[in-house]
Amino acid sequence: MFTDEHRCTVWDEIRQLGLRAFAKLLPPAAFREAVQAAGVTLRNNPLNWANMVWLGLAAALDTGKSFADILVVTFKRLEDAAGWSDTPLGQASKSQTRRGKRRSKKHNPYGQGKVRVSEEAFVQARQRMPMEFWLSLLLLLGERFQAEHPKYVRWKCFRLLALDGTEILLPSWKSLKKFFGTSSNGRRRRRPQARMVMLAFPLARVPWRYELAPRSCHEQTAAARLLQDLQPNDLVLMDRGFWSFGLFCLIQQQGAFFALRLRRGVKMKKLRKLGPDDFLMEWKPAKRSRKRCAWKDWPDLAESLELRVVRYRIRGFRPTAVVTNVLDPKLISREEWVRMATVDEAGRILDPGLYHRRWEIETLFCELKVRQGMEKSLRGRTPQAITFEVAGHVLLYCLTRWLMVEAAEEHGVDALRISFTQASRELLDMRQTLLTATPQRVAQVLLPRLKRRIAEHLVPLRPGRHYPRPADRYKKGKYRQAAKLVTSKT
Repeated sequence: MFTDEHRCTVWDEIRQLGLRAFAKLLPPAAFREAVQAAGVTLRNNPLNWANMVWLGLAAALDTGKSFADILVVTFKRLEDAAGWSDTPLGQASKSQTRRGKRRSKKHNPYGQGKVRVSEEAFVQARQRMPMEFWLSLLLLLGERFQAEHPKYVRWKCFRLLALDGTEILLPSWKSLKKFFGTSSNGRRRRRPQARMVMLAFPLARVPWRYELAPRSCHEQTAAARLLQDLQPNDLVLMDRGFWSFGLFCLIQQQGAFFALRLRRGVKMKKLRKLGPDDFLMEWKPAKRSRKRCAWKDWPDLAESLELRVVRYRIRGFRPTAVVTNVLDPKLISREEWVRMATVDEAGRILDPGLYHRRWEIETLFCELKVRQGMEKSLRGRTPQAITFEVAGHVLLYCLTRWLMVEAAEEHGVDALRISFTQASRELLDMRQTLLTATPQRVAQVLLPRLKRRIAEHLVPLRPGRHYPRPADRYKKGKYRQAAKLVTSKT
């Protein structure tokens, strides 16, 4: 890897200028702490880990450009601005051009020009970039977010978390099919898919931890790795697909709590009644299921668990129940668990019940994959490339959500009611202006203006609104067509 000081100077300046809206949220000190936490070295070269992170963020924004051209695009925008040649960065780039002309007779595998880098150099740096650095940086940002915005993390005495998984469609390359696996259903050509499991703060939809794994890795296995660093009084809201005796014990052993919907066919012993439709139960898995359980070899695995079952029914849906290990009704009442977002007789908006906050992570996945365009913009051909692109998209989503929270606090609106799509568009619209403005104008005028514009785009509050899944609509249309065909034949 080349270590030309002029190129390092140019790269360090340009990669920060390209994303100045996030400069305060992602300072150089954050990279140094993440390097120490991951146990890696932040080298002094243009393709060091900090610059690679900024390149990943820029690639998530400019999905139509190749990775090697992302920095060049930023440099061209700066070069076209008025007064560029008189700036220190412009003079440094001129010096680099003169050096490049003197070396032009020799072969340079990293490309010629001021900031040009070849695709091969970027690919080599990406392969050496450890995933631990990305995860350490995301965890560090999560800790800073909790310290600066505690009301978006805590609910009563609990730190509120949401756990869920999703599948990501990948480009149809042989190396990706071999590593990640393909879908097992459908009549069309099987495309490779990766499994993502994530822990997030549902009150702000901010990602905290995630894992990208092949489809052969079960969601519960990936979730167990994410849940190993819980703190006491953490409350994890889960989908009932994570129903597992081992996961329950793992969470409870750390002094944390969980809540999910009751799984069909689970038999429990009623101990006592805590209130209307509120019961204390004992769940002891059968011996046959315990032998087949993936957690059977875990130490200190309890024989049974005491669980609280809160039964409820929403109009138009079948009866269901919330199962949790928060046994004291004084901490969380039945109404607080299952209340739906609605409008009372006085016209006041009532907040949804605690468990229904879990749906915020479903919206997070939709915004990340569809609104931000992660799923359609992945273009890597190797597992390392996909891992790099996904990490850049997750970090970009985290920083955008953080910016939305700051905009909500400064202008007195609900952060979850701000439109993520419009916030991303406002960020892209002001990117060129932020790139060429002075630091004083950015801090005093442009960033406050950007936050004000973001806070103006509010999503209408529609409590109790139901959005059927596309697959359900497809099945209903398919059944209607089949019924019409049968009636026409008869």
